[in-house]
Amino acid sequence: MSDPMRPRASLRTAVVWEVLQDALDRRVKATGRDSLDVLDTGGGSGNFAVPVARLGHRVTVVDPSPNALFALERRTAEAGVADRVRGVQGDVRGLFDVVARGGFDAVLCHGVLEYVDDPAEGVRNVVAALRPEGVLSLLAAGLGGAVLARALAGHFTEARQALADPDGRWGAGDPVPRRFTAEQLTTLVEGAGLTVGAVHGVRVFADLVPGVLVDTEPGALDALLKLEEAAAELPAFHSVATQIHVLGETRRAGED
Repeated sequence: MSDPMRPRASLRTAVVWEVLQDALDRRVKATGRDSLDVLDTGGGSGNFAVPVARLGHRVTVVDPSPNALFALERRTAEAGVADRVRGVQGDVRGLFDVVARGGFDAVLCHGVLEYVDDPAEGVRNVVAALRPEGVLSLLAAGLGGAVLARALAGHFTEARQALADPDGRWGAGDPVPRRFTAEQLTTLVEGAGLTVGAVHGVRVFADLVPGVLVDTEPGALDALLKLEEAAAELPAFHSVATQIHVLGETRRAGED
């Protein structure tokens, strides 16, 4: 199920949440434990931490922003899961200054790689936080989605700049420091020693459809969600997605 807290926002999270929930369910079956230890790096105010805690899991959120962690504390209290969510200030580079190596059944690394100096080091660090059998949920900005969005907005030079730039940036005013292709992300995951379990395109259409259409046309939101889910697994759409989601698994994590 999608995060029920904000229906409109579910367009941005539905595909990732479905994949993540399935991965957590498989880990529950494999371990025989009802409650898993989950690390959410860059988890901010708890967009994923709160729904994961609602499933009964223990979540540690690591984020560099004190304001985000304050919002997380308030949000977990309102959701009734404060006893299962712990927020600590830190970042991926200094991850093991605040959490233990090899202490988690699952790690979420969403919207983090765009901002680290060394993405490969970042992935290696979050993988090192996994137990011998575990799963990594990696979500990062997609190059193709940004190129398509700039082109459809009439900014053709910026679209071409993003294509040519090593970091996928369309110019000095680009707020995103780095973007990735699906191939780059899978290479990072495999380079850190994991097996790629699944790759999904996220927000293939959602950012291109006028919001007024989705908000006012009866049934449009549900239909768009179903379209996103149908296209997410198809490799042809990975190259135009706003974000790319990669599920990485340790060698035996997929076994029941």
